[in-house]
Amino acid sequence: MAMNKPSLDELLVHVEDRYTLVVVSAKRARQITEKALMQDTGMDPEMVSKPVSAALQETVQGNIKYRRTSQGIK
Repeated sequence: MAMNKPSLDELLVHVEDRYTLVVVSAKRARQITEKALMQDTGMDPEMVSKPVSAALQETVQGNIKYRRTSQGIK
């Protein structure tokens, strides 16, 4: 079995809990996918084929900002 990169421990340093990690990563992965669909060129093929992995990497790097509101996570 392959090791998951980044690890859950590394990811949880940057978010409040697992639920937040899932929601934030899913939203960012959706943004990456939509951007790739709108632009035919210029996207790294790795990001297009694995948007969730790219979103998780961005989380570990501290590139994803979020805030909790009464309606959910923005």
